[in-house]
Amino acid sequence: MSTLPPLREVIAAHGLTADKGFGQHFLLDLNLTAKIARLGGDLAGVKVLEVGPGPGGLTRALLDAGAKVTAVEMDARFIPALEEIAAAHPGRLTVIRGDALKTDAPALLGDGRKAVIANLPYNVGTPLYTGWLRAEPVWWDFMALMFQQEVAQRICAAPGSSAYGRLAVFTAARAHARLALKIPARAFTPPPRIDSAVVVVTPLKGDERYGDMTALETVTESAFGQRRKMLRSSLKAAAAKAGTSAEALLEQAGIAPTARAETVDPAGFIRLARAWRAAKTTVPSTR
Repeated sequence: MSTLPPLREVIAAHGLTADKGFGQHFLLDLNLTAKIARLGGDLAGVKVLEVGPGPGGLTRALLDAGAKVTAVEMDARFIPALEEIAAAHPGRLTVIRGDALKTDAPALLGDGRKAVIANLPYNVGTPLYTGWLRAEPVWWDFMALMFQQEVAQRICAAPGSSAYGRLAVFTAARAHARLALKIPARAFTPPPRIDSAVVVVTPLKGDERYGDMTALETVTESAFGQRRKMLRSSLKAAAAKAGTSAEALLEQAGIAPTARAETVDPAGFIRLARAWRAAKTTVPSTR
């Protein structure tokens, strides 16, 4: 354990405040940050990417748990506080000022066991997550990510639930996800308007993981874009892009044309994506 001053003192000393423009909310509860750090198991020797560390509350917990951390922070105000943490843990914290959406994470982390553990900024959490999810080859061994609770529920949702949609389908096609920890809004400074939750994600094995995310995105965008309609209607846009009909795609996938998107499980959407890709590759050239 380090001998750093309490986080509230660091925040006060550096005059730090949360910036709503960056979707910032500070998590200062040491018990909670320690729980998050432990959600993926033993971190000894694990190389962890942390995005949006802010003043470093979770960063401290990750280091105390034995991880080697690369922290990517866009807001320059937090860099001095993070550098103080780095000085207290020589060689175990690398602080990078930059945009995580443009960061080559696997190159930064190098070889060995790797994870992403972060209290993600609300305004970029979903695009960051989907980018890591679709990466091939998969470079992360697990992720423990904090989102707004409604986003976490959408990631883990089952077919038939109100939260079930594209995000759940994308996740199930590539990984296993579980909602591991709920965190009330009052735990943050300043408190957001809604609660948060941490999702733990582990990749499926190579032969179980679906790779054609373009096809899957196409059929799910069409299907969930008009989720109250039957698939024979809502899939027309996707089918047209492949030069076929919605009925033909559904027949090939073994799905009833009267079904609605929220009732089709991820395996069904993968069959639809495969049918879409097969139809598209057989469309005659117009040249």
